[in-house]
Amino acid sequence: MAGQGRGAARRAGVCSAVALLALAGCGAPPPDSASREIQSMLDRRARALLARDEAAYAVGLDTSLAPAALKEFDHLAEVPLGSWDYRVKDVDRTGRDRATVRAELGYRVSGYDSGPVTTERVLDLIERDGRWYVTADRPGADAAQQLWQQGDVEAVRGARSLVLGVGQPEERLRAIAAAADRAVPAVSAAWPSPWAGRVVVLVPASLDAMGGLLGAPGASYRGIAAVTTGEVRGGPDAPADRVIVNPEAYGVLGAFGQQIVLTHETTHVATRAATSPATPVWLSEGFADWAAYRGTGRTAAQAAPELRRAVRAGDLPAALPDDKAFAFGGDADALARAYEGAWLACELIAERWGEEKLTEFYRAVGAHPSREGAVEKALHEVLGTTPEDFTAAWRAHLGARLG
Repeated sequence: MAGQGRGAARRAGVCSAVALLALAGCGAPPPDSASREIQSMLDRRARALLARDEAAYAVGLDTSLAPAALKEFDHLAEVPLGSWDYRVKDVDRTGRDRATVRAELGYRVSGYDSGPVTTERVLDLIERDGRWYVTADRPGADAAQQLWQQGDVEAVRGARSLVLGVGQPEERLRAIAAAADRAVPAVSAAWPSPWAGRVVVLVPASLDAMGGLLGAPGASYRGIAAVTTGEVRGGPDAPADRVIVNPEAYGVLGAFGQQIVLTHETTHVATRAATSPATPVWLSEGFADWAAYRGTGRTAAQAAPELRRAVRAGDLPAALPDDKAFAFGGDADALARAYEGAWLACELIAERWGEEKLTEFYRAVGAHPSREGAVEKALHEVLGTTPEDFTAAWRAHLGARLG
């Protein structure tokens, strides 16, 4: 993630849905008959959606919900779904013929997602003549909206990307797909470890709609060109990553800035399996910027203007930025300086120790069982240095590059 025209990475505990494989009918069924019947009804609903059978989909809908639910059914027409599953987690009987259900929805985009995106849904149901019907379907308490709930989804396929947009001109979606297609090989060159080699990009209609997809006020992301959602170190069955574009901030960037944003965000997708709670934000964000700027010929003065101003004013940072320095909604200039300093830390490693050592360092930090000691151990074992010496080298690097 980034302010001042860069993207944003949403990290574990701040973003993303629960990393559970949501396969309809997997595991033991809930013990009471109502739960089993409701699970069966939702299984039929999922099969009908995948088959694009509107009549079968409507069977389980109460007439009060049918118009809105069938509109969402239509919104999904262009999305190439590979799976769509519900798993009933809790049934609260609120009366003789009524129930409120907490269910996990998992869906996968065919050809792009190795694991599902998962989100919690709360459904209200009514029983009539021995059958259950859905009267309401809404996100769970901490769940965000899904793109199809915001309007008709238009899908544009790139060579290495899928762009799903709502309320956007097709030519804009195609331009984003082209930039995402260029990002993928650039990221693979910077991160040689195996990864999917493809990316799914969501483009909502507005800043507020972006906030809806992230379960936060849109104003929190003003000036943030894009974010990446995903489960840090969630394993092969973790929720799939999504790059979500802020159409307002992204739209004011030039072609170069837009490419940097999508390459930065695609780097987060590629490095996801090697990123863990042990990884400090400066490393994940700095590496993503390093990968995005790599080979572009951009100088430090051009790519780090806020930090350059601070260094020239004699305000050389004493330490690498901590996680709080990357929080949304604060001082935009301070946020920019945090990203710029993180990028230059990774550039230092690549220049002094080599690019292979940088990626080895990244993996070593993420492989540590906890945050405590992770960077220190990797500095010693991979780079043969200490935190104190590395910080001193980084500060000297800032002075040389920006002074």
